[in-house]
Amino acid sequence: MALILNLSNVVSVLNMKDCINVVEKAFAELSNGTAYLPMRVGISPPEGVALYMPAYLKEMGAMACKVVSVYNNNPSKFKIPRTIGKIILQDPHSGNILAIMDGGYITAVRTGAASAVATKLLARKDNGQTVGIFGAGIQGKTQLWGMSEARTISKAYIYDVSREAAEKFATNMSEMLKIEVNVATKPNMLTECDIICTATSSKKPLFDGYKIKAGTHINGIGSHSPTSRELDSTVVSRAKFVGDNKEVCLKEAGDIIIPINEGVISTSHFYAELGDIITGKKPGRENDEEITIFKANGLAIQDVATAKLVYDLALEKGIGTRVDI
Repeated sequence: MALILNLSNVVSVLNMKDCINVVEKAFAELSNGTAYLPMRVGISPPEGVALYMPAYLKEMGAMACKVVSVYNNNPSKFKIPRTIGKIILQDPHSGNILAIMDGGYITAVRTGAASAVATKLLARKDNGQTVGIFGAGIQGKTQLWGMSEARTISKAYIYDVSREAAEKFATNMSEMLKIEVNVATKPNMLTECDIICTATSSKKPLFDGYKIKAGTHINGIGSHSPTSRELDSTVVSRAKFVGDNKEVCLKEAGDIIIPINEGVISTSHFYAELGDIITGKKPGRENDEEITIFKANGLAIQDVATAKLVYDLALEKGIGTRVDI
């Protein structure tokens, strides 16, 4: 029988600290060759797109596929979200379906967890740092949550094109994390922050790369297409560039593809995959003056590791609904 886990079930068992732990292990498996990660497959019906993201983690004993659909007319036509995600978890020994679970919250938390791992390895280690977040959506929230686990944060700033959304973000996250969260009125205000997270769908750079101070760490997690980017060529050329996966970055991430096409950098500017730093194959931050960038495209290994964690915790707590399929 398969275990069905809805959104409230997933939220009730998944926390950031546990997610960071399993996501870090997943990236280590990718580096060590014990993860199987095919490229995501897309199907484009007339009104939307469906993406299929499978992966297998041998050491963690986890195998799953996330199905994500993006249909822009969903809210007006069907009164449902434009983006919908579900994860199908399998037993890697038998192939049997163990669970089907909501994937939206998992996607948000595992993305924040990956940035937290990158921040732990690439950001300066001094306490009392300031974080700047671009984008007041769920991804921005889990980014700040992840940063608060990776470093001791003194305050944070949020910038969003919607002032109302930014103010709501500031109120909610200040209460949740017990830190000072302020609304930034201009995007370049955030260039003075020690850690910056970009979590938007912007097609053009969010700030002037010349204004980024030495020692800054940037997590770029939005704008996943070869023709759009959140970071300009200046800051990319100034930084040590780390990605979740080199092949995916060079196929999908405009943040590095566009500077390469402009001739500002070459493909050799891609320094390392995150897993290679986790496993010690390459050093992370080497001094306090380096600017570092982690570019996340979102990998199925993160979903698989987190889905296995959620399943195990759900079994332990006795939640969810059993269905004979």
